[in-house]
Amino acid sequence: MKVRTEARRNAILESALALFREVGFERASMNELATRLGGSKATLYGYFASKEDLFVAVVQAVATSHLAQAAGELLEVKEGTTLASVLTRFGERMLRVLTNDTDALAVYRMVIAEAGQSSVGQQFYDSGPAEYIRALAQLMAAAMARGELRRADAQVTALQFLALVTAETGARLYQVDPQPLSVKQIRGMVERAVETFLAGAIKR
Repeated sequence: MKVRTEARRNAILESALALFREVGFERASMNELATRLGGSKATLYGYFASKEDLFVAVVQAVATSHLAQAAGELLEVKEGTTLASVLTRFGERMLRVLTNDTDALAVYRMVIAEAGQSSVGQQFYDSGPAEYIRALAQLMAAAMARGELRRADAQVTALQFLALVTAETGARLYQVDPQPLSVKQIRGMVERAVETFLAGAIKR
């Protein structure tokens, strides 16, 4: 019986990312991946039950793990920290991943392309965005309970904030090789998003 190792799993994910980036999700095959790794399909299936499961694992490793960490921080806000500073820190981390991580951008594009063909899109959403949306909604609900924000649906409020954070970067998904954004640019985008959000959501 072969023993699974974290190092081997990571090697599979790294090779799978390269393959997916080269040929896309649909054309990628477990046969080709096994050939590149110098192993067998049986070994791959010992780690991942299907190509879809492998793709979701790649997405999690490349695009959503950083945001999951950021989501965890939202639920561990220290006393005395302002809502604006918490939202700003999260927004900056989010935009750094979405704009300057070429691997993350590549897999996001593949998820969008595949979403109408299989369950990959929903799996991606459940393993990534859904987690940080829940964390943001909890943050919003707590702020509403403290009287910092006007009462509203916390989930919707979280989604509205996320839409503002990404408002200036959406076009990058459709560009061939979008230029990286500077720290100053990202900070400016997030500051404008937070300012606009609080102007509409703050309790008066």
